[in-house]
Amino acid sequence: MNKIILDGHKLGWHRERVEAWQRGERIAPITIDCALTRACSYRCSYCYGQLQENDSKPITRDVIFRFLDDTAEIGVKGISFVSDGESTCSPHLYDAILKGKANGLDMALGTNGYLLDDDRLPEILPALTYLRFNISAAEPLRYAAIHGSPAGAFEKVISTIRRSVALKRELNMPVTLGLQMVLLPEFSDQILPLARLGKELGVDYVVIKHCSDDENSSIGIDYEKYHALEPLLKEAEEFSDEVCQISVKWSKILSGGNRKYSRCYAPPFIIQLSGSGLVAPCGMFFNTSYKKYHIGNIAETSFKDIWQSERYWEVMNLIASDCFDAKTMCGSLCLQHKVNEYLWDLRQDGGELSVPLRLPPAHLNFI
Repeated sequence: MNKIILDGHKLGWHRERVEAWQRGERIAPITIDCALTRACSYRCSYCYGQLQENDSKPITRDVIFRFLDDTAEIGVKGISFVSDGESTCSPHLYDAILKGKANGLDMALGTNGYLLDDDRLPEILPALTYLRFNISAAEPLRYAAIHGSPAGAFEKVISTIRRSVALKRELNMPVTLGLQMVLLPEFSDQILPLARLGKELGVDYVVIKHCSDDENSSIGIDYEKYHALEPLLKEAEEFSDEVCQISVKWSKILSGGNRKYSRCYAPPFIIQLSGSGLVAPCGMFFNTSYKKYHIGNIAETSFKDIWQSERYWEVMNLIASDCFDAKTMCGSLCLQHKVNEYLWDLRQDGGELSVPLRLPPAHLNFI
């Protein structure tokens, strides 16, 4: 078994929440992905954020602290600062991580790492379940071209990763450190170098994932071209050892961008918030053109009140109804994809809830 589930989901270990959903109860999300801002220090060539423009509200320290109090109170288990903005651009990131941890929440951060303050690492690493660096190239020139990053960014990020690994080992911290490559077919020359780099740096994992696109193919991903990369990707996984797990998200990379489910059942379990403060079922619906799915904004209304509102459940019920078709009305292979597959099968099979046959995996509350 892999040490960390990187191509799948963990919903099966949250049986009580699934059974409550099956009974029609209004459940709290298990995981919330959110950003503290829509700003970013990079201009990645594959960025989905360009498709997520919406009316922005400032997420102040008071707003994010109220949100973290609300989520802990209603039963949310994990908060990951991963969404449509680079949360290291917010001056409140470090305080928010520590506040969430103090509230009993599992906290995580996904970042390009460029603005991450190395001097704050000793504070935040003990409070994080995982810290993931988004990096799609292992060479400075390719890194700058793919990520649209400032001069010297690659070297700074690698230094920060090394510092994080050293601190984890020195202080015996349980935090998981990982690298994530968003793979476009034209980045294939970086697959093996990045696997080697991750192993050399001593991180816990390197995950290679697909790139999402919207229902209009605005980014222009040709999912069929991923199939030709299969030998390279298998070779990359062979770099895995007892320290560093190299994993490919095969189920999405080889999916052709297709889904078997028509309804969207996952957002009550794993919801996303924009760095604008917008609450929507998922990041695919952040853009202003999807206002029919917008629920509220945590800069204006507490998350607890939003979650308890009729509007919240009206939207959740809409995307789970036959008035919505996930195959044609939203983007491909979203964050909730694997959970949607599981819940679709559960509904199609008459509600038989299987019990996992292994011990709970790492990062259990990030489903």
